[in-house]
Amino acid sequence: MAIPDFQSIMRPLLEHLADGEIRRNRETNEYLAQHFELTEDELAEMLPSGYARLFDNRIGWAKSHLKGAGLIEAPSRAKYRIKQRGLDALAQDQPINMAYLRQFDEYKEFQSGSKSEKSDASSATATSVETDSLTPSEHIEFGYQQVREELEEELISKIKSASPAFFERLVVELLVSMGYGGSRKDAGQTLGKSGDGGIDGVIKEDRLGLDVIYLQAKRWDGTVGRPEIQKFAGALQGQRAKKGIFLTTSNFSSEAIEYASFIDSRIVLIDGEQLAGLMIDAGVGVTKVATYEVKRLDSDYFEE
Repeated sequence: MAIPDFQSIMRPLLEHLADGEIRRNRETNEYLAQHFELTEDELAEMLPSGYARLFDNRIGWAKSHLKGAGLIEAPSRAKYRIKQRGLDALAQDQPINMAYLRQFDEYKEFQSGSKSEKSDASSATATSVETDSLTPSEHIEFGYQQVREELEEELISKIKSASPAFFERLVVELLVSMGYGGSRKDAGQTLGKSGDGGIDGVIKEDRLGLDVIYLQAKRWDGTVGRPEIQKFAGALQGQRAKKGIFLTTSNFSSEAIEYASFIDSRIVLIDGEQLAGLMIDAGVGVTKVATYEVKRLDSDYFEE
C-alpha cells in the first residue's frame, strides 16, 4: 500500500502505546511498518532532500501532534508513552486526526505557537491544512522540489534555443565548476582541438592534466540512440582514450544506455534532466533568490 499520511498514523500509533509501556522510536516505527504492510521500497523512500525517510518523517509528525494535544508524552529522548487522554481517545469510535485534536486547548496553543489567540484568517488557514496529507516539513521539501523541477525545464528550454557554440561553452563551464579542467582558460583552449567528427572537445580530468576526458555535446530534441554512442565510442578508441562524457538536452534510448554500460570505455551519459540538475547544483546559469534555514531541537543540549 502507499505510505500513509501523518494523520492516518495517529490511531495505530496510539494503539501501539495502549499498554502504557514506554516505547522507543525504533520499535514504534517497526510496528507501524508492519501495520501498514509497507514494502522495503516504500520504507526506503526518502524526502526530496535525502536527509530522512518519508515514513519516519510522517511518524515523527504524528507523534508531535499527539504530544501537542496531550495524548502522549516523551519521558526521555526518543521514547514515548500514552497518557489518559490518549486512552480516552482510543475508546471513542471516531477518527483521530487534526480535527479531533483541536478540541483541546493545548493543541490550539501547539498549532499557533503561542498561548495568544490567532486571527480568523489564521484559523481558516489551519482548517485548510487539515485536508492536506503533507507534514509542514514535507510542504517545504516538495515545494522546493517543484520549484527545482520548473527551473530545470526553464534551463533546458533556454539551452535548446541557444546556439551549438553556446552549448559547448556551457558544458565546459559546468565541468570546470564541478572541479574538472583546471581554469576556464585552460578548459576553453582544449575545446574542439581534436578535429574528430565524434568528439566535440577534451577537458582535463584534474588540474594537473594527468588524464583527459573527451566530450560530446548534442543539443537535440529527439532521443539519442545507440548509433550515436557507438560513434562516440569509436572516436574514443581512435584517441586511445578510456573516458568520455556524452551530454544531451534530450534523453537516451534504453539501447544506448545498455550499450554504454557494457563497453570497455567508460562513457558517462548525461541527459537533459541530469544536465539541468548539475547546473543548478553547480550554480551555472542560475542565481540565488533566497535562502531558508530550517532548524530542529537539539535534544542533547537539554540533557543534564
